[in-house]
Amino acid sequence: MTQGTIQSATQGAIRGTGRSAGQAGVDRELAPPHLLPATTHSYLGRAAESLAEAMASPDVPSRYACAHVAALRAAAALLAAQARPHASKRRQKNAWVLLAEVAPELAEWAAFFAGGARKRAAAEAGSTRAVSEREADDLVRDADRFLAVVEQRLGLIAHAPVAGTYLAVEHPGAAHRAG
Repeated sequence: MTQGTIQSATQGAIRGTGRSAGQAGVDRELAPPHLLPATTHSYLGRAAESLAEAMASPDVPSRYACAHVAALRAAAALLAAQARPHASKRRQKNAWVLLAEVAPELAEWAAFFAGGARKRAAAEAGSTRAVSEREADDLVRDADRFLAVVEQRLGLIAHAPVAGTYLAVEHPGAAHRAG
């Protein structure tokens, strides 16, 4: 995601823009933080653990896979807090599709992370050519930002971004990407 896209997606997500009353699965207000389901808090904790694992991993494919899983768990936390289950015989949807439906203001984030699912699968399968070191590092930073957006969206205080201090040596151009 570009810096401008991240900023607009982040600001819209925090404000809750893009929600229209009466839109299926979207008109439900979030509970105050102390009333969020335990599963929401569990997913947030697991997302933070996956993000920490990604940052600590010297292995590029593992770093990418753990960062992607961290984002997926952050999405699951929001879905646990906001989605309404309904009986349906329709085909099941993945978390990214559900996230875009339940929180349209996060649709760009959902599309971004959905686009990385195949790379994550290849990285988990052990492919060393699936992702570059730069892609893995960028995904760690993006997953970190996304987790903060979800925390704020849930009415929680967002964690301090740690991915900005992740790399000992910055990539060229990283200064203009860092938010």
